[in-house]
Formats: sequence, structure tokens, C-alpha cells
Amino acid sequence: MIDLGNKKLILASQSPRRKELLKGLGFDFEVRIKDTNEDFPLNLDTSEVAGFLSVKKATAFVHEIGPNEIVLTSDTVVILDGEILGKPSNQEEAFEMLSGLSGKMHLVTTGITFLTLEKEITLSDTAKVFFKTLSKSEIEYYITNFKPFDKAGGYGIQEWIGFVGVEKIEGSYFTVMGLPIHLVYDVLKKW
Repeated sequence: MIDLGNKKLILASQSPRRKELLKGLGFDFEVRIKDTNEDFPLNLDTSEVAGFLSVKKATAFVHEIGPNEIVLTSDTVVILDGEILGKPSNQEEAFEMLSGLSGKMHLVTTGITFLTLEKEITLSDTAKVFFKTLSKSEIEYYITNFKPFDKAGGYGIQEWIGFVGVEKIEGSYFTVMGLPIHLVYDVLKKW
């Protein structure tokens, strides 16, 4: 485990996956949640959206951060054919998203921001995910049993659909899960 000295790490995310990954590194941290509008400029390049949203989430804490605190925020976007797939709001949207991903390669970009009173560091990482062709019944089974309405692109790679649908990944599995843990480790060990 890395000792952050007198610094206290704050994970600004309610994602159980991000909590699990950060805990896996051995860091002590506290979770703080703040609702943040996730709108972004439509002219922003898709590769920059996750970093932009990560900064936006961190900025929400700017007036509440303590002198010895490091706030870590993160955002993940799924990009298919140059379009960002958000979180599905219902079964129909989830089905449409997964049908679109079926048999294709898409990009998953996760942006992370570290914010202290002294500095802000933002990084992002992108992975290519290749899905096999999914049957209608496979997609319906996944949506019914896993309710992926809180996940970008309508799926979680660590769930059933990832087990049966992902043929290969080029890049970090953890980036697709929602936290490029190798980048988090590299930044925090320099603190």
C-alpha cells in the first residue's frame, strides 16, 4: 500500500465498481457524493468528453475541499461510430444500445481528475472493446436480469454480458469497468 502521508483521499463516486477497484489498490478513502449535471458541449470531441465531465465533477467540490484532501472523480463514456452512448433510461433504450454494439468494436474512455487546493490533474484512458454478435434473447436476458440502466452504453463488462459477449479488449479492462486503476496508482504514488 502507498502511504499518502497526511493526505486524505476522497472518492467522489457512488459507483460500487470504482469503490471496489480503489479498495483493491489498498488505499484508505472516504466516499463523498455530489450530484453534477453531466451535460457537455456538443462540439467537444468524443475523446475529450470523459475528461471534461471528470473535471466538472471535481469542480463541484472546489469550495468544500480541505487543505489535506485529494478528491478523485471519474467519468466513463462509450463511443460507437463516433457517437456517445449514454446511460439507457429504459429497457427499449438498453436493447437498442446493445443491439448497436453487437458484432462491432467500440471505444470506452474513462477520464479521471485529482483535485487538491494546490493543483488539478486530469488524465484519460481509452480501450477498444470487440463484441461478438449477440442474439435478441441474450440481450433481453441481460437487460432483464442485470438492469444496466446506470451504465454507459447499457452494459457492465464485469457482468454476464461481458462474460459471453466480449471477444477481446485492446487496452485496460479496468478502464472499461470505469476506473483506469493503473493511472490512479501512478498519480497517487507520486504524492
